[in-house]
Amino acid sequence: MSNLVQEEDNIDMTTPQMESPAPAAIPEKETAPAIETQTPDELAQVRPLPRISIQAFCETAPLASSIEQTGQDRRMAKVHLKVHMGGISAASEFYSQAPTPNLVIVESVLDGPELVKNLESLANVCDPGSKVVVIGHHNDVQLYRELISKGVSEYLVAPVSMADIMKVVSDLFVNPESEPLGQTIAFIGAKGGVGSSTIAHNVAWAISSEFETDSVIADLDLAFGTANINFDQDPAQGIAEAVFSADRIDDIFLDRLLAKCADHLSLLAAPSMLDRTYDFGAKDFNQMIEVAQRGIPCVILDVPHMWTGWTKQILSSVDQVVVTATPDLANLRNCKNIIDTLKELRPNDSAPHVILNQVNMPKRPEISVNDFVEPLDIEPLAVIPFDAALFGGASNNGQMIVEADAKHETAAIMSTIAQVLTGRLESKGNGSSESISFLGKLLGKK
Repeated sequence: MSNLVQEEDNIDMTTPQMESPAPAAIPEKETAPAIETQTPDELAQVRPLPRISIQAFCETAPLASSIEQTGQDRRMAKVHLKVHMGGISAASEFYSQAPTPNLVIVESVLDGPELVKNLESLANVCDPGSKVVVIGHHNDVQLYRELISKGVSEYLVAPVSMADIMKVVSDLFVNPESEPLGQTIAFIGAKGGVGSSTIAHNVAWAISSEFETDSVIADLDLAFGTANINFDQDPAQGIAEAVFSADRIDDIFLDRLLAKCADHLSLLAAPSMLDRTYDFGAKDFNQMIEVAQRGIPCVILDVPHMWTGWTKQILSSVDQVVVTATPDLANLRNCKNIIDTLKELRPNDSAPHVILNQVNMPKRPEISVNDFVEPLDIEPLAVIPFDAALFGGASNNGQMIVEADAKHETAAIMSTIAQVLTGRLESKGNGSSESISFLGKLLGKK
């Protein structure tokens, strides 16, 4: 059994090609219970998993369903996962004619010597370097110790949650000594002109200046981006070079493209020119974002108001999403569509945050805050009052709100948003923060 595991720092992440008869598929008519409940916080610390191949051989439909649901999580986007029925015996038969993947997960209802004996047949066909995780139904410490001593990477007792499965895979394939990945926060407007970019830029400034956290604001609106204007920058290079040279981008290359805005804030500016068209594939921004995450604690993505393959991919994969809206009917419809879609795309993450901006604009009919958020079933992260002089003056002068008027209540709101998004203020799970006495005033609450 010792050949089940080969301890190596660098593993071959190439997905094996399985050229053999497939094991029995999961029965379509058999209904399995839902995966064991877990909160988004349990998955928040799990890093995205590397490009590996995993095959699971289950004996019960509930576990098969759980593993399949795990494979749909955004952190498993690079993982090639296949689930079969049949347990250890099916795995042994399958791998007698095919190479083993990076990880084999097998379920067994057997106990003690019978389980060990079955695993010996699997060990005989397991390739060196492949890891094996056993999911059993007996909470037996002696069995656990025996399996570990014989080369099994981990033994879990059913039922297992999505967090359990991903944590085991992460422990096996993510180097514990590697630097933690930076947090990614995407801002998008429910409609054009709602001020999403302005809020994103001000929140990035607050995170970098108040908390001294190295941050990057990436302007993804290549044709019409305004980050360079708002930060009073005119860099010769920026995000266009990063995206169009994705095959060679690394930490050094990215660093050359960043424009310094402050001690802890850098800008990946959009060209904001129409000398070419910007048509991107769904994953064209992935490499740039991954490289930025490896070296920068906080990456703010200013996403333009559009619905394309690449905007959908970004919003599906980031750590947090902030939707900015103004209180009218079109914004309410769009905001609800975005939130409902993201809840389906990100079932294991917290709901997107919502910011209501330009509230109480003179002479404009508005939907009240309470009526706006009721169909969304989300409390707003912040409600920002309309102030044309403050925002217009700051924009024209290339300033942030706190630079234009540090004592203005909107500057305090930006700070509060930054604290919630970085975890310095606890969220109540649906977008509201503990600073209820402050935001409550804006919401008309006591």
